[in-house]
Amino acid sequence: MHVVPIPALADNYIWLLHDGHGSALVVDPGESAPVEAALAASGLTLRAILLTHHHPDHIGGAAALREAHGVPVYAPADERIGMATHHVADGDTVMLPSPAARFRVIAVPGHTTSHVAYVGEGVLLCGDTLFSLGCGRMFEGTPAQMLASLDQLAALPGDTRVCCGHEYTVANGRFASTIEPENAALAARVQQVATLRAANRPSVPGTLADELAANPFLRVDSHAVIDWCRRHEVRTDDRIARFAALRGAKDTFG
Repeated sequence: MHVVPIPALADNYIWLLHDGHGSALVVDPGESAPVEAALAASGLTLRAILLTHHHPDHIGGAAALREAHGVPVYAPADERIGMATHHVADGDTVMLPSPAARFRVIAVPGHTTSHVAYVGEGVLLCGDTLFSLGCGRMFEGTPAQMLASLDQLAALPGDTRVCCGHEYTVANGRFASTIEPENAALAARVQQVATLRAANRPSVPGTLADELAANPFLRVDSHAVIDWCRRHEVRTDDRIARFAALRGAKDTFG
């Protein structure tokens, strides 16, 4: 499966997956025009749309694409996603005949209460739950929910490619470096991202193994994060409290 990030809006990525034989699906099309352009440029036919959550920058182009191409739209059961044709929930499987693909649905509440992720074909389509070197804001969920969601994603195979919804890696790297200034894997990732962005190339997808080595929100049990919490007078014996403190610090960072 070929995986292509399509830049959209201010800093979104719409994910285009295709089989190399003309069939494609898209994930979280916040607008339709970039998708139509990418399909036309590569001679692809759109076969399906997957949506992770209801925010307009992730679904804004879905209705127009569904109407233009007559394709199914898979989404969590949420009245705010009115263009969905198929509702999915935790543990469901999305089977697509063309492009031939199979995705497991994981409920990942936190950023929103109905957020889902899709895992399959070597990729994690995680919307705004997990970012490279960061995680999503909790607009509707709780720290306990978000941490549990991230724990589920962290348990996936290390070679899984993380396809997130935004180009936030540079800013996330600046914050992460204040938490773990001695983390060599983080320093290497920050340098890699700087080189990619200087060349106007996407910083994603990266691998889950890289995130486990460098993303502080997946490292709440690490000595470095625990030490950071101790210095900031956060309870060190409560991993939810540690995560909440990290997320709160990121919310007000820089």
